[in-house]
Amino acid sequence: MKYIKFLIILIPFVLFSCAEDLSEKAKKFSQEKIIIDTHIDTPFQIWRQRNNTGTNDDITRSTSYHFDYPRAIEGGLNLTFQSIWIPPRTEPEGTSYDLAIELIEMMNEIIEENPDKFIFIRNPEDIETLKSNKNLVGMAYGIENGAPLEGNLENIKFFADLGVNYITLAHSKSNHISDSSYDENKRWPDGLSPFGFKVVKEMNKQGVMIDISHVSDAAFMKVLELSKAPVVATHSSLRHFTPGWERNVSDEMLIALAENGGVIQLCFGSDFVANRKDNPDIEVSVKNVVDHIDRVRDLVGIDHVGFGSDFDGEVPLPEDINDVSKFPNLIEELLIRGYTESEIDKILNENILRVWKEVRALADV
Repeated sequence: MKYIKFLIILIPFVLFSCAEDLSEKAKKFSQEKIIIDTHIDTPFQIWRQRNNTGTNDDITRSTSYHFDYPRAIEGGLNLTFQSIWIPPRTEPEGTSYDLAIELIEMMNEIIEENPDKFIFIRNPEDIETLKSNKNLVGMAYGIENGAPLEGNLENIKFFADLGVNYITLAHSKSNHISDSSYDENKRWPDGLSPFGFKVVKEMNKQGVMIDISHVSDAAFMKVLELSKAPVVATHSSLRHFTPGWERNVSDEMLIALAENGGVIQLCFGSDFVANRKDNPDIEVSVKNVVDHIDRVRDLVGIDHVGFGSDFDGEVPLPEDINDVSKFPNLIEELLIRGYTESEIDKILNENILRVWKEVRALADV
């Protein structure tokens, strides 16, 4: 009886100690490893705030955004792909190209004025700088919405020369390149316009990653058919958990993406990782995000998953993964579920780095 009482007292203590150990291990991993987030929408938030009020939050300090320097350092975030988001309305207005330039120049200025905090990352080889200096947060660029190409293939090289490493072909409206998953007006029989076919080929040539988040199912599959390089979904999740929602990726599409050698970078948005449409009161957490990682691993393997949070993208987020300081919570949940250190490395950085390097290497052939 005494032995049983001793176990009753001991077991909660052991469980608490194990949980505490994993939490500390997760924090240690976050500070030691390279963490890459492929989609953060802070640039447009800064630009809009500046235009609306004449001033904007300083991301070298704590801000109202999901991303800033102090919290990035706290969470161990080493490299962020800052999204140069271009609202769909700018295509008919004819302002897409100019806005893209303005946002890039704005971010360049922030980086140049704070060399002790931020560093511009032009290619995957530049990651070595981040390994040797953990006090720097890397900034790479991706254009979200191909509208700034404005029907001119030469603009792909132009933006690549400015440091743009991926282009999301469309956003919430079908455009002159691709149909959108959000838009009932599907303009193109194959999902891509005739110009869109040329865009895929030219992006391969210029070593720019093709982002197929936001595009229609037909466009998604057509890009995979046409691209000679691996493709990336920089901020998407799995339709298995959100039945009927075209914005997320179906099992069939995920399998095709893996066969292409590509990677899905999972979005953290609550509506992306849980079926809130049918269950509006569901409590969404980092566990839901890791459910998606589990399914990608089980369906196509650990080599095809990472994350693109969509921080500052105006989507509701789970409380325990709602800004860049909270990456240790994601790592801890992976550890709880038995992911090995090598698997965690692949999720945090290795998978997207492989795709990025392959895309650039194929462009040089």
